[in-house]
Amino acid sequence: MKQSAARILPTGRALRGLRIAAVALAAACMAAPATAAAPRTWESVELTAADNDTPVAVEVAVRDGYVYVTLSRRAHVKLFTILGQTVSQAELPAGTSRLRMSGRGIYILKAGDTTLRITL
Repeated sequence: MKQSAARILPTGRALRGLRIAAVALAAACMAAPATAAAPRTWESVELTAADNDTPVAVEVAVRDGYVYVTLSRRAHVKLFTILGQTVSQAELPAGTSRLRMSGRGIYILKAGDTTLRITL
């Protein structure tokens, strides 16, 4: 009999704490002044996506010493050596652009949020 009373005691303390918290919350809610607020309703809003909100789709091809970059929208493009030195950077329009590369090697191309490795 004593064991079951010991098990109930911690649960009873926890429940008393919850009851006190619930009473305090109810009292705080009733103490707030009641105002006649307008009912909340959803409004229809037409949003247009800004040019920078959509991700850039990037396709890269290497052919005959050129790097061809195809972009879905205008984006800032940077080309780095594998050591991090900037080879070229430009704001390219949507569509396909190409850059003549003089040296072979591994390069990093960053267009918007997309980063790609290019091997010449």
